[in-house]
Amino acid sequence: MPAAKLPFRKQIAYAAGMMGWSIMTNVIIVMLPYFYLPPSNSGLIPLVPQLMVFGVLNIMSVIAASGRMIDAFYDPFLASLSDKSKNPKGRRMPFMLKAIIPAVLFCSLTFYPLVKGESVHNAYWIAFTLAGFFIAATTYIIPYNALLPEMTDTAAEKIKLSSWQQIGFILGIIFSALVNNFADLVQHYFVVPQRTVALQYTIWGLSIFAGLIMLIPIFFIDEKKYSSSKPSHLPLLPAIAKTFANSNFKYYLISDFSYYMALSIISSGLLFFVTVLLGLPQSEGGLLMGVMVLVSVLFYPLINYLSIRFGKKPIVLFSFGLLSLIFVAIYFLGRFHLSPNAQIYTLVICAAFPLASLGILPNAILAEIAQQDAIKTGENREGMFFAVKYLFVKLGQTLGIALFAFLTVYGKDPGHDYGLRLNGLCGFVLCLFALIAFSRFREKRPRKKKPVTL
Repeated sequence: MPAAKLPFRKQIAYAAGMMGWSIMTNVIIVMLPYFYLPPSNSGLIPLVPQLMVFGVLNIMSVIAASGRMIDAFYDPFLASLSDKSKNPKGRRMPFMLKAIIPAVLFCSLTFYPLVKGESVHNAYWIAFTLAGFFIAATTYIIPYNALLPEMTDTAAEKIKLSSWQQIGFILGIIFSALVNNFADLVQHYFVVPQRTVALQYTIWGLSIFAGLIMLIPIFFIDEKKYSSSKPSHLPLLPAIAKTFANSNFKYYLISDFSYYMALSIISSGLLFFVTVLLGLPQSEGGLLMGVMVLVSVLFYPLINYLSIRFGKKPIVLFSFGLLSLIFVAIYFLGRFHLSPNAQIYTLVICAAFPLASLGILPNAILAEIAQQDAIKTGENREGMFFAVKYLFVKLGQTLGIALFAFLTVYGKDPGHDYGLRLNGLCGFVLCLFALIAFSRFREKRPRKKKPVTL
């Protein structure tokens, strides 16, 4: 049990960390393909050639996927260091503090290509900066998420804190989706004629803002006061092995990986879907995300109630099913007998519930898995559970970007958009696979007390 209950104002401070991390991560996901492989009607020039590797993958796909190879080794190593830390200031916060400046720098530098034109040298630069960003982001997010089970006790507390955390995550998505809107303002008020330069200034501003937001939980939460967990004494490899030995965790991991790969397709493709499939302006992307967030927030109390009343598993399964149908609709965007605005806003509103529930519940579920495992084994390995989760989340996000970039070979421009539509079918398959995997998950719900009979 935590040493002290986390008050409301500090729950908000905790959620701010997720918002900052989400801004930078989603700037990478949303803008990387659009910045380096823009559609013909974007006003930008291609910066990476559409070279094919082994005759199958384009070079952007290989770059996006290769950056995560470092994470495969670094994530569990960092988690083990955090779990075993005996730092008098806490096991988590010192790592988080060291990660912020490198994350801001590498996120911003990713959008400063070495050559102002199509060049393989730009591909090498992206690979370098992405590797730096992934390492910095991992150093922050794994200790950050490991705090969730350490600062909560009951299932209801975990869901509540995870809900605030998800609000922070979605606010981060909104800011990242507004990059083009902010770039419009930069061009107008600062008289910046070049679109590329305006985007670079915008990303610098958002990255610095995100870094400042990420400082809030570090400065306003006393880890030693609100967390009472003890350092783990397991060496790295046994800790990894014991984490994977949890069968429930395996089903959770597979479904989470598939979901984030599908979500990354939506984030990477949003500007393409809006401008190419529907012929709407770039600035519409940010407005769409704003509407989705507002509708999502309306569902939060319902999701909290339903999860307590019926359990988390049924809601997660329903959300995967609904999201799979939404992906099918992406394939037909621009072909429905509705206005472009009506098509995309209908889709976004329908996606609000599954995106809200799949943002809130999985972290609460994992916190319970980690807590139950600690009770069973006597070892506090919250960091390792979240390290493995976020390794697979980042693999899913990266493979989602890689898949999206690969499919652009089959069309990403007005009149030649088959590659964009194929992403809808891929998302459908991924969500269906997530649903099947999570159906095997066994949820442990508290038993209802039997009435006392006299």
